[in-house]
Amino acid sequence: MNFSVCVVAGDRKGRVGGGLGKGVDTAIAVEKATREAKKNLIKVPLSAQMTIPHAVEAKYASARIMIFPARGRGVVAGSSARTVIELAGVKDVCAKLLSGSKNRLNNARVAIEALAKLSKIPRNVLIGKPVK
Repeated sequence: MNFSVCVVAGDRKGRVGGGLGKGVDTAIAVEKATREAKKNLIKVPLSAQMTIPHAVEAKYASARIMIFPARGRGVVAGSSARTVIELAGVKDVCAKLLSGSKNRLNNARVAIEALAKLSKIPRNVLIGKPVK
């Protein structure tokens, strides 16, 4: 009999990562998952207000997510996406899981993938609209 553990690690300052560990004992599985999560940390580009610069969508397996900035609302997200976003240190965002997937591992992975797709430049500048 083996145990499988998923760990999300973050410093609440813009870095977050996830890892999966398997072992005979839960302590061994947690240790392996933590080590892998720290190895896979990504840097999330945050503004001075600790929010994301633009909206982003991502897909991982059957899980789909949309994350967009929402000033003054706090973190509005469900399931494991909220955990990933909070551990990344992101504030004032809304996240919507667009798929019907109940797989919490894939939901966490798609949230990490969406945060990895962010760029420092606001999206309206990327598509040619002036910033007000």
